[in-house]
Amino acid sequence: MSDKPFTRPEVPEGKTDYVTTKQKQITPGQFFVGYETTWKSFQKEVPYSTPKKP
Repeated sequence: MSDKPFTRPEVPEGKTDYVTTKQKQITPGQFFVGYETTWKSFQKEVPYSTPKKP
């Protein structure tokens, strides 16, 4: 085993039309992937209106 601290390569920010992915900083003692995903809404929300009566 080496005495070198754990490092991982710097990953560029990933962007698509609806998703942005960023790499998080390394937190010592935790074991997880370490990426933050932000979604843009691709649906429009329309307020509900009562239908007309026949």
